[in-house]
Amino acid sequence: MPEARAAAGPPHLSASELIAGYRRRTISPVEATQAALDVIEQYDDQVNAFVLVDAEGALAAAKESEARWHSGEPLGPGDGVPTSIKDALWTRGWPTLRGSTMIDEAGPWDEDAPSVARLRETGAVILGKTTTPEYSWKGVTDSSKYGVTRNPWDLATTPGGSSGGSAAAVALGMGAWSVGTDGGGSVRIPAAFTGTVALKPTYGVIPLYPPSAFGTLSHAGPMTRTVRDAAVLLDVITGYDARDWSAMPTPATSFTSGLDDGIVGVRIAFSSDLGFVDNDPEVDALVRAAVQQLAAAGAEVIEVDPGFADPVDAFHILWWSGAAKVLEAYQVDDRVDPGLRRVADLGTAYSASDFLDATSTRMELGQLMGRFHQQYDVLVTPTLPIPAFPVGQDVPDGSASPDWTSWTPYTYPFNLTQQPALSVPCGFTRTGLPVGLQIVAARHADSLTLRVGQAYQAATDWHRRTPTLEAR
Repeated sequence: MPEARAAAGPPHLSASELIAGYRRRTISPVEATQAALDVIEQYDDQVNAFVLVDAEGALAAAKESEARWHSGEPLGPGDGVPTSIKDALWTRGWPTLRGSTMIDEAGPWDEDAPSVARLRETGAVILGKTTTPEYSWKGVTDSSKYGVTRNPWDLATTPGGSSGGSAAAVALGMGAWSVGTDGGGSVRIPAAFTGTVALKPTYGVIPLYPPSAFGTLSHAGPMTRTVRDAAVLLDVITGYDARDWSAMPTPATSFTSGLDDGIVGVRIAFSSDLGFVDNDPEVDALVRAAVQQLAAAGAEVIEVDPGFADPVDAFHILWWSGAAKVLEAYQVDDRVDPGLRRVADLGTAYSASDFLDATSTRMELGQLMGRFHQQYDVLVTPTLPIPAFPVGQDVPDGSASPDWTSWTPYTYPFNLTQQPALSVPCGFTRTGLPVGLQIVAARHADSLTLRVGQAYQAATDWHRRTPTLEAR
């Protein structure tokens, strides 16, 4: 099993550290990009994080960035930062196959998703595309198209999903930034399993195009090693885009504004189990220790549950219906993920009345959480109740359910409510597997979510630990 080490050297510098180095000319975008490409070459055969790597194009972009920095004219706050994109987001000139054999690789691929377009505008160096399960439908990352993605902390375990390739890449130093998607926890689940940081922002903050078959459950989100990097990346990939009918206006202020203001007096509601979850004892202990650290930083912590029952049935109706919509356009064969076929079959049986009932449950949950946040600034929970489990399976050993939602009870409720939810690493189990802490705020309070996460990281060093693999 890989041992934790303190992050050091170009592959493990944060984007903020890279930008500072570019400005001082102590490191160049070419050096940073080559370092990330070297890590990909050394270790990707073990973790399978990438479906496409464009080394030549990345180095050419890095040279252009280097010239801009030398002339004192960077394009933006991400100029020269090595970045990857989950293979669920369109990338001009590259296929977006979503882990599926059903999509025609020929394209045409002539348009960027909004977040990818914003990254190009800031001069980010896009290294390639990362793995996802077929159509990002589940909480682990494997597909018949690209195989199994593994957790760099223990190759026998899953990195989670569906943005598992992005999380594994960021954890190992295969680029400082990645952009993933999250319809039920898909950036936060792998962040918790890989010791990285991920934010599902308020719905609409990051525009999405083309729209997801899973509707307004689906968000895009930054995946990084530090909260500060998540805030900077969020600045880059937000902004109104007319292709997304639900996109919010471009934020008036930076998400880094007030990031270091601390949390003295912030009212934190700590729910260890949401009232209906059983946690692994090690997870519970590490999360409680993290909450104590937040209290030591000056927050007012109150242990209280929000007061809602598990909304999984409503989520299933919405999510399984989306899976049915995905498959209806294709000739489905045996190469399609059998779990996706199973839930799509369930989705075809739902009526319009079922869908509206689920939407009503969703609205009631959103109303409850809106009132809850009038009393408490943020809600803190575990990101997941368990550490990573064996690779190649959708659920842990001994699970009574075949559904990935059975082990992700802390994540999907906040896709229903569209609230910002941040996962930060908060420790390791005795066997060396990372554990995540989830910080949830009211809709549109993304900056507060980040500020609480930053206060935690300012007092801890879990985010500085990286896995060590032996190159083959």
